[in-house]
Amino acid sequence: MPPGGEIRNRKLICLAGFMGSGKTTVGQLLARQMGWHFVDLDTAIEERAGLNIPAIFERLGEPGFRELEHEALLRTLGEAAGRQRPTVVALGGGTFAQPQSFAVLRSPGCAVIWLHCPVEDLLARCAVITNRPLFRDEASFRKLYEQRLPFYEQADYRVDATAEPRRVVEQILTMEDFEKVNA
Repeated sequence: MPPGGEIRNRKLICLAGFMGSGKTTVGQLLARQMGWHFVDLDTAIEERAGLNIPAIFERLGEPGFRELEHEALLRTLGEAAGRQRPTVVALGGGTFAQPQSFAVLRSPGCAVIWLHCPVEDLLARCAVITNRPLFRDEASFRKLYEQRLPFYEQADYRVDATAEPRRVVEQILTMEDFEKVNA
């Protein structure tokens, strides 16, 4: 099989990773390179709710947000399958760590790629961002990262996302430096 062939044969790639790992940026570039459709799950949630993520958290709390997130995930995956349109989905930072969403994402045909970055890099990237409702301070950031890490480690693949986004996409497309997590 040619490099990247196993991934391309899936027709559905979901990018998982902690906030600041580059899921949206890498996802857009990857979809463009592959000629696939791109969906940012957080954007789909905001469009459906008519509110931005911080406002959803403020009004509904995290449980309400997670409900909307799961519905958006099911809708996104259903549309991709129904239209038989190869799709790259940038998941929210916590999507893959939610049991009901995790179960859906482990289904056949879906390749989950973890964009891995050390927590220090993620902290540096997120320090200037003000629209992250779960980023309160460094201690809570590190704790949340540690809570989600066991889920990310169950992804199908892990890619070093500390590089420039175009390089991360190259890793995915060429399988160079591409590590299968559950070999």
